[in-house]
Amino acid sequence: MKQRRLISFDWALKRLLRSKANFEVLEGFLSELLSTDICIVEILESESNKENAHDKFNRMDMKVRNGEGELILIELQYEREFDYLQRLIFGIAKTITEHVDEGEPYSKVPKVISINILYFDLGEGKDYVYLGETSFRGMHTEEELILSEVQKELFKRKTVQEVFPAIYLILVKRFNEVAKNTLDEWVYFLKTGDIRDEFTARGLEKAKRILDILQLSDAERQAYEQFQEDLRSQASMVDSTWKAGKLEGKKEGIKEGIQIGEQKGRQEEATAMLLKQMQRKFGQIPERIIEKVKSAKLQQIEMWGENILFADSWDDIFTS
Repeated sequence: MKQRRLISFDWALKRLLRSKANFEVLEGFLSELLSTDICIVEILESESNKENAHDKFNRMDMKVRNGEGELILIELQYEREFDYLQRLIFGIAKTITEHVDEGEPYSKVPKVISINILYFDLGEGKDYVYLGETSFRGMHTEEELILSEVQKELFKRKTVQEVFPAIYLILVKRFNEVAKNTLDEWVYFLKTGDIRDEFTARGLEKAKRILDILQLSDAERQAYEQFQEDLRSQASMVDSTWKAGKLEGKKEGIKEGIQIGEQKGRQEEATAMLLKQMQRKFGQIPERIIEKVKSAKLQQIEMWGENILFADSWDDIFTS
């Protein structure tokens, strides 16, 4: 039997799963991934909570607090970002500082769990779900550092790993669509948009009901279709720019022409990515900034791309 057409998870994060009535879906996903019962207390202010020009880009994020007081960051990203790991670190650090009041002891620093649903390959490996945690081992004894009983009581944590952020990377494209367990059932949905009748993972039964595209109003359905079209356009932008650069070089018929074409493709790709990052961070881009970026050389654009991670203003980006 053909599965009902379901709304994609990114749209659900954006429109439906922020409602307390639908926490069950997100709690189910988090419970299967983290292998523990997750109860969401609240959805916290996050970049994509706001309706603005950023909405049309292919990134969604959500920040929640669970019953243990832990902060869970959920990000869904379609477009390749070569500095994604560094931006991930910056986002975690920013979240921690935002949720510690001035004058509070460091023992109040919240546990952060970063969950990244990625639709591009990040690094090399054969798995499709990775977990990164922090541990300390003796350089001479190789023993693992553990918390003292006093620290366990103070931090309300049992291990060093529980104190530091945990990072999950779900590389959706690598999943072979064979669901061997309940977490795989969720990854299957993330990749295909389908929930099979035999799936039993927590949260999927309700997801099947509330994410049925037939339940959308005409206006919502049109908005959803436009959102999907925007994603397709964004996904093909970088690929098309790169191929156009290579094609231009090949038409010259000589090696130098190919190199020039590839160089142009890389510069146009870097320019498009920087402008997108600027719009995500600051909203509407002044015309003078757009012209400055478009007329810059590749090396300069790449440097500005690094600066934007820590920039609080336009001037911070263009600081040498």
